Amino acid sequence: MPEIVAHGRVPEVFACGYCHLPNGQGRPENASLAGLSSAYIVQQLADFKNGLRKSSDPRHAPTNAMIKNETKANDEEITAAAEYFAALKPRPWIRMVETNIVPQTHVAGWMLVPTVGGHREPIERRIVETPESLERTELRDDHSGFIAYVPVGSIKKGAALASGASAKTLRCATCHGIGLRGRDNVPALAGRSPSYIVRQLYDIQSGARAGVTVHAMKEVVIKLTVDDMAALAAYCGSLKP
Repeated sequence: MPEIVAHGRVPEVFACGYCHLPNGQGRPENASLAGLSSAYIVQQLADFKNGLRKSSDPRHAPTNAMIKNETKANDEEITAAAEYFAALKPRPWIRMVETNIVPQTHVAGWMLVPTVGGHREPIERRIVETPESLERTELRDDHSGFIAYVPVGSIKKGAALASGASAKTLRCATCHGIGLRGRDNVPALAGRSPSYIVRQLYDIQSGARAGVTVHAMKEVVIKLTVDDMAALAAYCGSLKP
């Protein structure tokens, strides 16, 4: 593991592995990097640095940290980190569950965590993504993944949208490859955090995320509602990485 991934460069650059984890699978508040092409990862750092990749919510601290701190990494550090994460093999990390009732949660540490007491509530139109084991997740244990609850019927609706069967969007596999496992410098979508995917679709639609790597996505997202985005994200999350 490169030094920049393991320990960062204190105090300017955070350790990449602290947020994205040593296995590169990441957490709901950030990106899974495992198996992405090194060129794609390098381009994302450039987009953050050049103001082309932001969050629609200016309070989103993980994005702000990427812009404020990680863009201070030098070319050698960025290349080392990109090559490290690109060499990792993505693995199943998020367990998708369609349900009408979910554990009651609250926000802590930039993710949803179960509220003490075991209370349950209707999911309504939400995605509720939470650690399988909060204690292990807070210890940055990269053998402990996440569970994502989605409304019943979301995966089927997302599959139809992804196939291009609706006039709302285009066929995802055309660019993202067979099984949505990525192709060349186009990132994989299969098995990724549905929370993350919704944020990216929304950011692209709003214009908060721009740059050469998302230019072709403008036509894809322009007609999507937030519910459509959630359904697509649920479908992507259900696929084997």
